Amino acid sequence: MQRLTSLLCRFLFGVAFFLTGVAVLEWVAVMFGFPIIGTLYYPGRLLEFSAMALVFVIALQLREIKILLRPKGAD
Repeated sequence: MQRLTSLLCRFLFGVAFFLTGVAVLEWVAVMFGFPIIGTLYYPGRLLEFSAMALVFVIALQLREIKILLRPKGAD
């Protein structure tokens, strides 16, 4: 289970950075008048999706820390 959580955390972290990069590129492209993805998703909306993914990453990391700090004999 810990391995799956770690893999999911890394995947969501990558997705969040990818969405942030696309949002920045889209913002620059819109400034010059050449939108990349058009009106499908505005840059601010992409940043919101990125923030949502990072919230899940933070929650998963806190869960892993809680498990690691648990005393050895306690279940």
